[in-house]
Amino acid sequence: MKEASKAMYRNLFVEFGIADERTVDERVKETFDTIFFGPEDQKFYHEVGYNMGYMRDTGNDDARTEGMSYGMMMAVQMGNKDIFDRLWLWTKTYMYLDEGPNAGYFCWSNATDGTKNADGPAPDGEEFFAMALIFASKRWGDGEGVFDYMSQARELLSVMIHKGEDGSEGRAMWDPDNKLIRFITPLDFSDPSYHLPHFYDLFAEYCNPEDRDFWLEAAKNSRDYLVKACHKDTGLSAEYADFDGTPHVGHEEIFGRHDWYYSDAYRTVANVALDWAWFQADVRFKKIAENLQRFFCETVADHPFGIYAIDGTILEGEALHPVAMTAVNAQASLASDGEHAVQCVQKFWDTPLREGDRRYYDNCLYMFAMLALSGNYRIY
Repeated sequence: MKEASKAMYRNLFVEFGIADERTVDERVKETFDTIFFGPEDQKFYHEVGYNMGYMRDTGNDDARTEGMSYGMMMAVQMGNKDIFDRLWLWTKTYMYLDEGPNAGYFCWSNATDGTKNADGPAPDGEEFFAMALIFASKRWGDGEGVFDYMSQARELLSVMIHKGEDGSEGRAMWDPDNKLIRFITPLDFSDPSYHLPHFYDLFAEYCNPEDRDFWLEAAKNSRDYLVKACHKDTGLSAEYADFDGTPHVGHEEIFGRHDWYYSDAYRTVANVALDWAWFQADVRFKKIAENLQRFFCETVADHPFGIYAIDGTILEGEALHPVAMTAVNAQASLASDGEHAVQCVQKFWDTPLREGDRRYYDNCLYMFAMLALSGNYRIY
């Protein structure tokens, strides 16, 4: 496994001469405080009673494992144990599936009163839950019951890759042969933005010993997959892609179109960049980041918030999450030595948090970019 000591926690805002360290620290805290404690029309974290809380997807008026796990990661990175525990307890109380073929996973969408909207999971939530729990264990130590963070993480890591092996109902979140994460458990294709090899290297360290080799192979295979899924010239990936990395064009009757560079796909380059910052494991990731920044700063400089085929063809329509695009383009600078690295970080610094009904997704990616670019998205 790659050594965590290789992690580079660069403060690019300071390194690029955009702001001094104190100003950056204030901006990171201000961003976090707005999301969690700001006015009702700006925040999307809500406390419930004396010991729970949830993250509201303001565009869909629900709570998703995506947002709950993102909120937990933000909280552990910022050292806020109260918020972390509130989110985790709400998750375990209302989202945990304790029966049926998906027992052991979490319902991907709940109403804000806790009522389940579905009976299945979305794997990106589970992998973020597991990583956030491991970091919580390392940062704060383990408590009891649901707050025994490491035990909870190990249990989740096991079910994610062993579900159904004993002949029972349900399927694993990772394909057992190619070790690639599925978009959803019943279907055999992926979502490039779900691939987090920097998490998998750490899962290998903290999982049950018999699963260590699986996670190490998953990390290697995901890095190879991301190189295939990101276009060789533009760095763009599709929202959904087959296991060979090509954009997935099926199931449009169920999910709509997702073979293009659109909302989910923005996260891919952010993950590529964080993987490089933490482990520097695959030099090919630098080219992905540099190509993507070149695409946005040169090729589509006059149309930076569109919808694109991964080869860069401009398609009809406009991006739903332009602030998220700005954030991930900046985060790519962690892996980029290209001529547009400073420009992308400066543009992000000059961009405020999004307001309005669609602020949830944009501002989640904004917070992660702020953490990463300030050197505060760390391994614990």
